[in-house]
Amino acid sequence: MICIGITGTIGAGKGTVVEYLERSRGYRHFSVRSFLLDLIHTEGMPENRDSMFLLGNRLRNEFGPSYVVDCLYKLAQESGDNCIIESIRTTGETAFLRSKGNFYLLAVDADPKIRYERISLRKSETDTVSFTTFAENEEREMTSTDPGRQNLRECIRMADFVLTNNGSREELFARVDEILKKV
Repeated sequence: MICIGITGTIGAGKGTVVEYLERSRGYRHFSVRSFLLDLIHTEGMPENRDSMFLLGNRLRNEFGPSYVVDCLYKLAQESGDNCIIESIRTTGETAFLRSKGNFYLLAVDADPKIRYERISLRKSETDTVSFTTFAENEEREMTSTDPGRQNLRECIRMADFVLTNNGSREELFARVDEILKKV
C-alpha cells in the first residue's frame, strides 16, 4: 500500500489534488477534516475552524501527537488500497506515517490572495471568514515546537514534494503526474 499524506496551507488546493488522485489513480481518501467534523457534530460543537483546531489538539493531548492520523491509517490498512491521508498538520503525524514505510508527504501552497479567493468561492462551513481571520487562522497553525500541535511550516519543510498551485487545475494535475512517476 502506498500512502500519500497531503499537507499545505489553507485553500492551496489540497482537496483538488485528492480528488484528482481518487478519480485518476483510484487512491482511497481519508480526511482529518472529516474525522474531526464527525466528532464536532457528535459533541454539538460549532462547525468552524476554531472547533477543529481545539478538538484536534485535545485529542492529540489525550491520546498522542498522531492520534487522528493513527485512526485514519488503521482504516487505510484495512482497505488495502493505495491511500491519501489529507490535512497532515503536525510533525507527530508526519513522523508516525513515515515510520510505516511506503509513505510520501506532498505539500501544496499558493499565493495567499489566490487561496483566500478560492476559500471564498467554495463557501464551506469553516471558510466563510474575512481575509484578516483567514490570515490569523493560518498564522495560528504555522508554527509550534510541540509535535502534537499544528506546525504547517515544518510539515511543508518535511514534505517529499512541494507543489506551488498558482495556476490552472491542468497545470496542477500535470505536476501531480510528474510526482507519481517518482513514487
